[in-house]
Amino acid sequence: MTTTEADWADVAHTLGRRGNMLRGTTYHTPFPRGDLHVVSDGIAITPALALGTHVAFVRYADGSTMCMGDVAVTEDELQQVTDAFQAHGIAQTALHKHLLGQSPDIWWTHVHGHGHDAVALARGLRAGFDLTGTPSAVPTGPPVPSDLDIAGIEAALGAKGSSDGVVYKLVFARRETICDGHLVLPPGLGSTSAFIFQPLGGGRAALSGDCVMLAEEVQNVLGALRRGGIKLVELHNHHLTENPRLFFTHFWAVGDAVELARGLRPAVDATNVVPTS
Repeated sequence: MTTTEADWADVAHTLGRRGNMLRGTTYHTPFPRGDLHVVSDGIAITPALALGTHVAFVRYADGSTMCMGDVAVTEDELQQVTDAFQAHGIAQTALHKHLLGQSPDIWWTHVHGHGHDAVALARGLRAGFDLTGTPSAVPTGPPVPSDLDIAGIEAALGAKGSSDGVVYKLVFARRETICDGHLVLPPGLGSTSAFIFQPLGGGRAALSGDCVMLAEEVQNVLGALRRGGIKLVELHNHHLTENPRLFFTHFWAVGDAVELARGLRPAVDATNVVPTS
């Protein structure tokens, strides 16, 4: 159902920071890990590229709330964060990495909750977050021009993205109706392909992201990515009870940003997705 930021004021207070509405149905809050200095493939990773925790809340007509999230934790933090989530009834639905050969080791754990007390769900999430080094929210300035050929990237992928002044991101959502158990997920919630470009200068970029796929699409996508010179990182699930069943592959590459976008396009075309607005 449609909600506004005001409907989530208690959740924002519990989480300790404000979020934003996506497509009128999803309340989204990022927790960038600006406390970490992570290097992969010789490149210092910005929080916006691959070091962000994200949680999203949606409300249903029966008054219940679902939350989903993706939590970035260090290897030293992982077990105690897991224990905190379990103690507060927050389920974990996946555990994996997004980067190759990173230092220090970072893991991502997907979380899920459903109930009639949204604040209790937020409190359970906060219990885990507080056991990490995630810094307090800091004000963000206006976006600055990106050192990338944005027009070339958009032409290659047939879609428009957005910049936060640090990275350039394009998102595609599954066309199918996706359900988690008996609940229909709002378009784009937990069923997106995300392509994130971190500028490196001279039109080059580090590329990180993931593709969402049905089982019958997986091999075509993996093959397309490799033919595009893109490295595979993980193949896994993000959910446990979704229908249709979804799989995700995380990937990594460094090179000319437009050429990377061209390498991604066959993988996009191999999946039943549409650009998000």
